[in-house]
Amino acid sequence: MILVVDFGGQYNQLIARRIRDLNIYCEVVPYNKALKELENRNNVEGIIFTGGPNSVYEEGAPQIEKEIFDKDIPVLGLCYGMQIMAHTLGGEVIKAPNEREFGKTEIETKESLIFKNLSKEETVWMSHVDRVSQVPEGFEVIAKSKNCPIAGMVNVDKKLYALQFHPEVNHSVHGKEMLENFAVKICGAKKDWTMENYAKKSIKEIKEKVGDGKVLLALSGGVDSSVTAALLSKAVGEKLTCIFVDHGLMRKNEGDEVEEAFKDSGMHFIRVDAEERFLNKLAGVTDPERKRKIIGEEFIRVFEEEGQKIKAVDFLAQGTIYPDVIESGLGDSAVIKSHHNVGGLPDFVDFKEIIEPLRMLFKDEVRDLGRELGLADYLVDRQPFPGPGLAIRVMGEITKEKLDILRDADKIFRDELEKAKLEDINQYFAVLTNNRTVGVMGDFRTYDYTLALRAVSTTDFMTADFTRIPWEILDKVSNRIVNEVDHINRIVYDITSKPPATIEWE
Repeated sequence: MILVVDFGGQYNQLIARRIRDLNIYCEVVPYNKALKELENRNNVEGIIFTGGPNSVYEEGAPQIEKEIFDKDIPVLGLCYGMQIMAHTLGGEVIKAPNEREFGKTEIETKESLIFKNLSKEETVWMSHVDRVSQVPEGFEVIAKSKNCPIAGMVNVDKKLYALQFHPEVNHSVHGKEMLENFAVKICGAKKDWTMENYAKKSIKEIKEKVGDGKVLLALSGGVDSSVTAALLSKAVGEKLTCIFVDHGLMRKNEGDEVEEAFKDSGMHFIRVDAEERFLNKLAGVTDPERKRKIIGEEFIRVFEEEGQKIKAVDFLAQGTIYPDVIESGLGDSAVIKSHHNVGGLPDFVDFKEIIEPLRMLFKDEVRDLGRELGLADYLVDRQPFPGPGLAIRVMGEITKEKLDILRDADKIFRDELEKAKLEDINQYFAVLTNNRTVGVMGDFRTYDYTLALRAVSTTDFMTADFTRIPWEILDKVSNRIVNEVDHINRIVYDITSKPPATIEWE
């Protein structure tokens, strides 16, 4: 495996995703736990240091133990990762206010294993205000740009490599090849990470853990929970009970569709009508983090109660995936948002243990695993839907009226896009904003809600670009919504990418 050491960079999980794309297993760990992880593992073939927002020479900036470089394991430092390598090993890092680089940059490379089979001139993505001004003893410069004389460095004997740019982002034209050169040619990692192997390993581990116990699964009907259900069913069979909590925050007709999909699946399936309960808990709440935490805790409470009815439930299963874990805060990384099944869990949970068999998988790996397990395409390919549901697509206070307005509008938007069969569109939905604006319908003044439409194109859901939907489709969607849905008099289209935005609005 490859260990990705996180220094708080925004691309930490993207680096991991690129390595997984090579069919090589990797995990992300915070910088202050990296040395301990290395001492506890004997299968780490390479280490990648991520970028980060700090300056290595400032007080309180993340540091790394020098012993890591003496483990005889290849290390690749990226951006801040390069600077911390230089700083720790005796080089010099300086602030370069007149030489900062942001965006696509041309670099000139020297012959090196990490640039194997690439051109002497490469286009890469730079994002830095500091730079290495003097390499540590034993290093040589292997790349430079117009404003960065040391854009890459290497100590061949110790297999220590560093790049000032970000090869993990798509804007670095041959960045993936650089990461592959490091993982395969330098670290000697084998491309044997497959969902077939993962399924076999997970089923075996679940069987051993559960034994004669019973498992309760939070089943939403989404990709993650559906794949979790299939995996658990193969592992424990009749010991699994699937609880579908209809919290009243689903899309139009979705509760009935989920029940139809699973009621005859051979699993124990229970649908709990909890709409009133959730809406009462959310009454008056406007902060998105509070919404997520309230929903997370209420989910657990419902499962506890249902578990007590079933009697002697030992394990709670959830469809938590790796981006949920990382975005909810890993080490000193910034919390982007608390996922209701990670950061939203209450301190007390009335089960022996929580089982999260997808916890180390990215979304597309989950889909591949679903196909490996024989799940139907319509379940595996279902659009991502957040655990808190429409609660985070209704801005401000949640009410049944606002949810119903959004359900109707969202259905029109999704139906029209599905009819259009657009390519390169991965997720699309409507958001009911808390803004009300003046409008006119017929001869009457209106003062109603503004609805935002969101559609993105992405390969990994960690970065995304807004989809260029043809104007005629947006025009049709807008006309249908204002004519068919009450209390909406204005439609806007979100043209922000991720980053700086997230895909969801809250």
